[in-house]
Amino acid sequence: MHVLLADPPAFTPAYDNELAASLARAGAEVELVTSRFRFGSVPDPDGYERVEAFYPLSSRLFKRSRLRLPLKAAEHVIGLNALAQRDADVMHLQWLAAPRIDVKRFKPHLPSVFTAHDLLPRRTAKRIAMWSELLDRFDRVVVHSEHGRDTLEEIGVDTQRLRVVPHPVFRSDPPRTDDGRTVLCFGVIRPYKGLGDAIEAVRRAGNARLLVAGDPFEPVERYRSAAAGLDAEWRLGYLPPADVERAFGDATIALFPYAPELDQSGALLQALGAGVPAVAYDVGGIAEPVRRFGAGRVVPAGDVEALAAAIRQLLGDPAALEEARAGARRAREELTWDVAARAHLAIYEEIA
Repeated sequence: MHVLLADPPAFTPAYDNELAASLARAGAEVELVTSRFRFGSVPDPDGYERVEAFYPLSSRLFKRSRLRLPLKAAEHVIGLNALAQRDADVMHLQWLAAPRIDVKRFKPHLPSVFTAHDLLPRRTAKRIAMWSELLDRFDRVVVHSEHGRDTLEEIGVDTQRLRVVPHPVFRSDPPRTDDGRTVLCFGVIRPYKGLGDAIEAVRRAGNARLLVAGDPFEPVERYRSAAAGLDAEWRLGYLPPADVERAFGDATIALFPYAPELDQSGALLQALGAGVPAVAYDVGGIAEPVRRFGAGRVVPAGDVEALAAAIRQLLGDPAALEEARAGARRAREELTWDVAARAHLAIYEEIA
């Protein structure tokens, strides 16, 4: 089977690489159409072909500057036209990066699948009719959780077209260098990630060390001020793989006090893949793998005191911590990319 994967904005290069490689291992011919990743290196293709057909100029001239947007919009249309010229048995789109353009210009020319990584992206979440129209153009829509399925059903997506494929872990085996009290906040720093709640929960937990590792998409001065007096370390910027591995090796637990914004978190799956237990707010589908595998604690969304209590429990009880670590290891063994590839191939065969 010839599979055309597409991630025009290169939002998830690690995910794209793992899915493409696992599909190739399962016997598919895979072509990944994407753009240049603006913030670091990406893995070399492993058994598949990668073509950077989108945003050839804006991805090189700009990083996060809004000045790139007019050029990117023009390039987006050109990229859609180029995508429409490619042949395959199935097209699997990962992101609708410009929905206001896509609703006018994008219509799949092949049997098609869309993965709703963000169920309704925040900038256009209120435009339900637009998203319903876009999602109706795909033969199948993949979500990462039961919560995701329920959410899209509520906005009118036909349940017969929805498929749940749990997000696999990003497996790693960092040397365990943690001190038994380090709480990690990992990933891109955005307002919905709840770093302020994390800082307050670590403060209330007592005898805990905070490690913040990630690339700021917002100013961090107020967070640094809020963390004054804590034992805190800040490793800021887009971290190369060796530094990511070091952060997870240094972490005793990882914290995910997210606001209701996404369905699933790649950072959470990196933590579980490294054998690091998680403490998470019960939002979206983020709680599902933590609960399913007993890989940490889930607390009510926005409840900072419950977050602090969960931190205290795991850091203060070696048996509870080891049980949570065992749950993370179970997730690592079961949520594999090869399992996900088989699930995706079964979906492709339904429509090809």
